[in-house]
Amino acid sequence: QVQLVESGGGLVQAGGSLRLSCAASKSISGIKSMGWYRQAPGKQRELVARISSGDSTTYADSVKGRFTISGDNAENTLYLQMNSLKPEDTAVYYCNAVSRWYNYWGQGTQVTVST
Repeated sequence: QVQLVESGGGLVQAGGSLRLSCAASKSISGIKSMGWYRQAPGKQRELVARISSGDSTTYADSVKGRFTISGDNAENTLYLQMNSLKPEDTAVYYCNAVSRWYNYWGQGTQVTVST
């Protein structure tokens, strides 16, 4: 069973930056894509960014131009560079991996952006 472990969350002032990491416990067979989702209190979980096995990327409109998703296949690690953070980016951020057979989730890391 693959485990995804997020790190890098924390408290930052508006306009600041954070870099989230998601480490997979092992290489994921049949991987199709990996991504970051977030869930703010009282709201549904939403896609933030996704990268396919072919390295094509998708971003939520709200983060385009500010966030960058990338991966290191050799280290089985996914990253999310978040710049120009806004208070509305405050949420728990979850790592996700989709394979041909299973959909994996991490436990989440809290990101709080203060005014």
